[in-house]
Amino acid sequence: MPRRVPRTLLLVAALMFAVPVAQPVAAQQAPLMTDLMQDLAGVEKKFVELAKATPEEKLAWRPAAGVRSMGEVLLHVASDNYFIPSAFGHAIPSATGIKSDDYKTLMAYEKRTLSKAQVVAELEQSFAYMKNIMGKTTAASLSQPVSLFGMKSTGQGMWILAMTHVHEHLGQSIAYARMNGIVPPWSK
Repeated sequence: MPRRVPRTLLLVAALMFAVPVAQPVAAQQAPLMTDLMQDLAGVEKKFVELAKATPEEKLAWRPAAGVRSMGEVLLHVASDNYFIPSAFGHAIPSATGIKSDDYKTLMAYEKRTLSKAQVVAELEQSFAYMKNIMGKTTAASLSQPVSLFGMKSTGQGMWILAMTHVHEHLGQSIAYARMNGIVPPWSK
């Protein structure tokens, strides 16, 4: 006759397999960040595709005097992909020349005259950096106070601002492209 397993042992075994092993709250990645990273990957793909579809000579095009050129918009996105994480205490790669306490370094970064291949590379590197930092963001850090450009927010608010920023400039880049007869590759 088979041995009967005590109910307590069955309950403990069931709980061991039913309840995931919990990490300390501070070490858990925030579900919000997983969603934002997926969104960022889609935005990155569109930015890179659009930059690649833009003829080199159109990178200097601007809709009016005093407004960013197509290339400057792309480099502005790249610069802020480095700059925004500095609000969370992350060091900006020194090779960029961007300093978290000097807005002029952001302007200098985006005003550089680069080839199309260099602009694409800058975009790709900046998005890789941003995704790496986002991947390190914990659930606990989202409620922490953060300050950037004199704005005070929480970590969550600042990451939402970062995503709003890239979407804003993606729309701007699409408008610039369309004004120059460039059809965004994903909408063909």
